[in-house]
Amino acid sequence: MTARTGDGTLSAVSFDLSVWALPAGATPDDVRAAVQRCREGRHGERRPDPRVVGFYRAITAAYPDRPGTPWEVAPLHAAADHVEMNLIPTCEDQVLLDIERLAGEHDLMLYDVQDGTVYPPPTRVAR
Repeated sequence: MTARTGDGTLSAVSFDLSVWALPAGATPDDVRAAVQRCREGRHGERRPDPRVVGFYRAITAAYPDRPGTPWEVAPLHAAADHVEMNLIPTCEDQVLLDIERLAGEHDLMLYDVQDGTVYPPPTRVAR
């Protein structure tokens, strides 16, 4: 992904995604509200959602949570209800496909930080 700098040149920037474990029936607006609460530092006290734990374990088994992997920022930001992933600009498409697949397997909604788009997991789309 590229962006224009102040002088008009192109510069590579990270691609940021997060996955969210919200109750059944959650809407894109519910996800955006949860993202806003996170940005404000309001995470609340609760036990980690098993869907988030499963996703985190699976994605870091494939792509370890350390520098030198597809992560621009490591360790990943993991909270009770979400995992935030900042991917390097040269991230391979397979990483994105794996994130999407694992989000579907764990019934998590995807949030695209760049434009605020929320994607239901593929399993929800197919239902």
